Amino acid sequence: MSRPEHQGPPEYYYGVDEAQKYAVNSRIQHVQIEMSERALELLALPNDGEERFILDLGCGSGLSGAALEEAGHSWVGMDISESMLRLAADDDDSRDLSLADMGQGVPFKPGTFDGCISISALQWLCHSNRSWENPYKRLSRLFVTLFGALCRGARAVFQFYPESPEQIDMILNAATKAGFTGGLVVDYPNSSKAKKYYLCLMTAGLVSLPAAK
Repeated sequence: MSRPEHQGPPEYYYGVDEAQKYAVNSRIQHVQIEMSERALELLALPNDGEERFILDLGCGSGLSGAALEEAGHSWVGMDISESMLRLAADDDDSRDLSLADMGQGVPFKPGTFDGCISISALQWLCHSNRSWENPYKRLSRLFVTLFGALCRGARAVFQFYPESPEQIDMILNAATKAGFTGGLVVDYPNSSKAKKYYLCLMTAGLVSLPAAK
């Protein structure tokens, strides 16, 4: 079966029909929320009851944002699909949502966010949908601007579906050159169905990676 990112640009793939699947498919919702909760766990935010300000890249229909809200945090969502953002706004019209391509960078002031999560979106930057798109340059633009938008000491956690070891190397290289430390956390590595990749990035110091499940 062809991977979604091979079928065209994400803003077209995640059109009205695909957005509706997220609105009615309970299995999709369960999996997305479960991965969002795991990403939030890997952010390792201080357990002091204080609200944090989180960036959700590729926020889609707002399922990951709902997990952030449930944990008591505020967030800004950014996605390239207008149809998905419309679902997120329909669920709560007070949400702060931005229609933008993360491959063009994160358009926020330095030190804005206490953390960042991203669910099932990063792999789209590894594939070129247009002749002028360069995957490595798009990844680099994302990571350089994200590094600036995060508070020092903050983390970013990307759940993603790599297609090959070469894609993983390209992602890690771009993130490292942007200033991040960290690496991969692979949950359930011996399970073909449950295996999940999380890129856990840190903005300061050499911090040990969290343990995988």
